[in-house]
Amino acid sequence: MSTKSQRIIGLTGGIATGKTTVSNYINKIYKIPILDADIYAREAVQPNSPTLQEIFIRYGQLIKLPDGQLNRQILGDIIFNNSEERQWLESKIHPFIRNKFEKEISRLKSSIIILSIPLLFEAELTSLVTEIWVVYCSYDKQIKRLIKNNKMTKKQAIKRIKSQISLEKKITLADVVLDNSLTPDALYQQVDFFLKI
Repeated sequence: MSTKSQRIIGLTGGIATGKTTVSNYINKIYKIPILDADIYAREAVQPNSPTLQEIFIRYGQLIKLPDGQLNRQILGDIIFNNSEERQWLESKIHPFIRNKFEKEISRLKSSIIILSIPLLFEAELTSLVTEIWVVYCSYDKQIKRLIKNNKMTKKQAIKRIKSQISLEKKITLADVVLDNSLTPDALYQQVDFFLKI
């Protein structure tokens, strides 16, 4: 899959802990390739894709926008209120994401590649990486960020957080823990340190 000298960093954390902040910083300062699972997940449900057709068959027209796109808000409400439906959707999307990662990793010759994967553990994609970085912040900060940035209610925010493996568990599985409970500069200093090891 990768050469021994290649560092493939799996960047993960909880929802709203600051993974995007870390990705953007690494991309801007170090110009390291960032492969983003969220982008691939959106690709998987593009109009006319087989996965999107399966979603429409399962949930009906209710989930289809007038332009043929997926109504993400309604889908989110369905899958974050029903773990069986969430597992069904993930079983359709995760193989597509893995395939995209494998293709890109084999194509890129960079000595370091970042795989930004919110569901690194849940989607069982740890075999793709050589090290795991977890971005951490407090539970209260996660909730506040989801309410402010994602316009969620506190109840919705808690549901989203609880749908993932706990941050505490992820930290025990990490090679590197980035603490994002202080300032952005404090976070960037940690990134600098661990990238240069």
